[in-house]
Amino acid sequence: MKIFVAGATGAVGRRLVPLLVDAGHDVFGTTRSEAKAKDLQSAGVQPVVVDAFDATALTRAVVKARPEIVINQLTDLPLNLDPGRLAEALARNARIRTEGTQNLVTAALESGARRLISQSIAWVYAPGAEPNAEEDPLDLAAEGTRAVTITGALVLERLTLQSPPLEGVVLRYGRFYGPGTGKDVPSAPPGLHVDAAALAALLAVDGPPGIYNIAEGVDIVATDKARRNFGWDPGFRIADR
Repeated sequence: MKIFVAGATGAVGRRLVPLLVDAGHDVFGTTRSEAKAKDLQSAGVQPVVVDAFDATALTRAVVKARPEIVINQLTDLPLNLDPGRLAEALARNARIRTEGTQNLVTAALESGARRLISQSIAWVYAPGAEPNAEEDPLDLAAEGTRAVTITGALVLERLTLQSPPLEGVVLRYGRFYGPGTGKDVPSAPPGLHVDAAALAALLAVDGPPGIYNIAEGVDIVATDKARRNFGWDPGFRIADR
């Protein structure tokens, strides 16, 4: 089927698109870089050079592709981030989760897509007993930069889940490590290897809609829903060619 991946050259996107191509899907992938567009093309992806904040151009691109599935892997967090500019970077990332997702939802609805799969975060839960399941209370009382991050994620989740007739799937990812992240281990728990994150997005193409915790371990967030409904394996790794 036709699948449109927004953020196809990000940490998860670049691991995801080969899985989608190998599964036989017709994949369109976005990037803001002409150079990265060539990499997508070499991977068997139809590249789309577009900025997610350009609502008109994004809608035009998605409508032209006419995908059945839209996958939102948009982020705006650079590698080797200067700690002194963390607040600025988190604000940019929250903006792409809010404005970028709104533009992507508008484009998906206009194109006639039937499902939207979005990258969220697994550290949205309110303090309390762990491990947290998907229905547990969220940290709506967060302050500072945590509040900025959580607010952005919650807007993304609302747009994904409450934009009928789109079927919404929210993947609450742990903190990434692995190729393309600049980290060999997660910066803090819960962790998640980017290959296992990509696998979850692949499985979500056909799995039941809803919210899923996607992270390693069972001490902080419960992942039995993803294992049960998707057959997801946190130990999955891609054999690089």
